[in-house]
Amino acid sequence: MSEAFTEISAGLKDATGHAKDEKSEVVEHTSESLNVRAIREKTGMSQQRFCATFGLSLGTLRHREQGLRSPRGAARVLLKVVENNPQAVIKAVSE
Repeated sequence: MSEAFTEISAGLKDATGHAKDEKSEVVEHTSESLNVRAIREKTGMSQQRFCATFGLSLGTLRHREQGLRSPRGAARVLLKVVENNPQAVIKAVSE
């Protein structure tokens, strides 16, 4: 058998073992959840103003605040920066 097959087979065994709560070499990466409503409220902005300022759709913001959807990728990064330093983002988007 090829080296690729051996590596894939070993990976599959690890994955199935991990799924069955058996000891495995699997490293599970999870990201912390974001409280989008708390981030917006920290800025003191209404939903409409928050969306207009940071380029989000109102529907998307509402889904995220209700926990129906979670931000990923660039949206997640934007919200983390807004959470930690909203003025930096406001300054950047207003220039």
